[in-house]
Amino acid sequence: MLTLSENECIELINKGECFHATVEHGAFIIKIDEYSPVVCAAIHNGHQLRDDLKKTFLLTNKEQAYEESPYTADLISSFPIVLIGNDSRFEYDLNRARTLSTSTKTTKDKPVWKKALTIKQRGVSHAKHDAFYNVVKALITKLELQFKNTIVFDVHSYNYQRINKASPTFNIGSSQIDMERWGAIARKFQLQLNKIDLPNMDAYAATDEVFHGRGYLITHISAHFDNTLVLPIEVKKVFMDETNGELFPLVLEELKAGLKQAISETTAFFMRKYNKQKSARSSDILSSSLAPEIINLDRQLVDLCENVETLNYINPINIASERKKFFSTKNTGSPDFHYKQLNIDPYQFREKLYKLPVSDIMDADIQQLYRHTIDNLANKIDLLTSIGTDDFVYNSLRYYGEPNRQDIANAEFILRAPEIEGEFEESIHDADYAVSYYKEQAAKWNLQCRIEKSAKLVAKAMVNNEKRLLLINKDATFTRSELQGYAFHELGIHMLTTINAKESQLKVFSIGLTGNTHTQEGLAIFSEYCSGNLTLARLKTLALRVIAVKYMLEHGDFTKTYQLLMANYGVSSANAFTLTTRVYRGGGFTKDHLYLKGFRDILNIRTEANIEDLLVGKTGLLDFSVISEMIERGLINKPTSLFPLEIERDKPMSILDYLVSSIK
Repeated sequence: MLTLSENECIELINKGECFHATVEHGAFIIKIDEYSPVVCAAIHNGHQLRDDLKKTFLLTNKEQAYEESPYTADLISSFPIVLIGNDSRFEYDLNRARTLSTSTKTTKDKPVWKKALTIKQRGVSHAKHDAFYNVVKALITKLELQFKNTIVFDVHSYNYQRINKASPTFNIGSSQIDMERWGAIARKFQLQLNKIDLPNMDAYAATDEVFHGRGYLITHISAHFDNTLVLPIEVKKVFMDETNGELFPLVLEELKAGLKQAISETTAFFMRKYNKQKSARSSDILSSSLAPEIINLDRQLVDLCENVETLNYINPINIASERKKFFSTKNTGSPDFHYKQLNIDPYQFREKLYKLPVSDIMDADIQQLYRHTIDNLANKIDLLTSIGTDDFVYNSLRYYGEPNRQDIANAEFILRAPEIEGEFEESIHDADYAVSYYKEQAAKWNLQCRIEKSAKLVAKAMVNNEKRLLLINKDATFTRSELQGYAFHELGIHMLTTINAKESQLKVFSIGLTGNTHTQEGLAIFSEYCSGNLTLARLKTLALRVIAVKYMLEHGDFTKTYQLLMANYGVSSANAFTLTTRVYRGGGFTKDHLYLKGFRDILNIRTEANIEDLLVGKTGLLDFSVISEMIERGLINKPTSLFPLEIERDKPMSILDYLVSSIK
């Protein structure tokens, strides 16, 4: 960050240049990532005092912090133009007029200074006050020239425990706002604030219920500018213990994300109403370039996460010999699977993982995306280090979850469906034919990847993300529908998202976001359906996987699960072995219930959001909204599907369409 004088800041603003700087010996911070019609200010965030003032200061650290607005800078950190006061309001209060800005008593009527400040001391403080407002004047002048109308969010916090009645989480002060002119914006802001959910508390917004917005920042700007609206807001100190300063980080994180959304939506409404930008969206308010802190963290995360590919370690390396042994002994005894050795030190991995500089990221939602990913990776390394042990199934439950009652009900519903006349197909294509077919299909879709046979797969086909490689089980055979369906599933989704992730500037999409298995498999099955290659037989296979996970968790016995699948559902011995192996590999693998669940969730969400945004890489529904926002902001490239991800149902509705529409 630069250190600049008041005049240097003003010169850069007049030139329209972007910069981050501390000004006038660190008195305040100005950040301009882009010139935008919105400014966010946290003028009471700081607690600095000059050395000559510390000698005569009477307040303890707790007493000082109680009267200030700590962490308000965090609440507005997502925005491209930010003003932050670093000096304590007791040295000079930026929310009071210059001559009244040097405090002598606290709100509890306690003296602040041992003796009155000298004229010289007051003069130094007043000069800092002048510098701040000179920079503000230059900034608003520039923004009004560029955008005509601008909006300033003046963010403070307040102590509420001394108030003997219920008080709002967010209080908008309107006493200095021309409500006849700007009232619609203030009401919109209150509406957006009321949408914020906070953990373990009821939150609501009000206007003039506790404070009335009589501070000097709005007075000053309103006196000098006709086309700038200032919205003063007081945030209740629910994110900390106001008496001792203890922070509640989870509440602060939710507040940051909530205020980002509320301010962005309000500003977009402001731009549409007053700046004639009819298509303005909340994402247009935010920076359109990746901050260096995001790129730095992303690179460190990728360097740390090389070779953390789950299926590379969980697929048994001796599956062919164990299958042969199992059938030669007439299905008695469980296979003794062996696995590839993990070449990662899990202790160092976790230690480095949680030392990554996530807190450097200023954007609330992008910061949360990386926090989610890091937590997910910590669970993943626990999963990998427990392969072949009794702890594996517990870690699989943490990472992938387990089928719930609705998942089981969906599976049972599908398995009870009678066969569709004319759907039966014989497996007529071998692995060599499949390799040739997929190479041709990859070329048609212009996918730069390799396709090879493998003897180490449980599934018929699998994409290796690290190597851009589609592996085909050398013993697999395919029906015509399977062959085509796997093309859309493995190449059209898994390989496409692998390639998109590798080509993205942010490599976190190659590592995989939280819930990426659920989302990827849901998209992949959905692509089979959209392309007309999903069959009832395929749906029943997905349903049987859910049942196999259920049996594994209930019985923990390979042979019993194998036998129950054949006895209860008429599964062939070969398919029963494959299904059972899938859920017992590693020691109890619950991933397989996510295919049907993911398909259902994609079916449900497709009408509410653009699911093509999920093709940017190994994405998850947990962070879907921020992914779409990052695409709208131009931070990541917008992906496109290789084929229409749209459902075209027959009229009248086919049996398969009816079954799919009935999945709850």
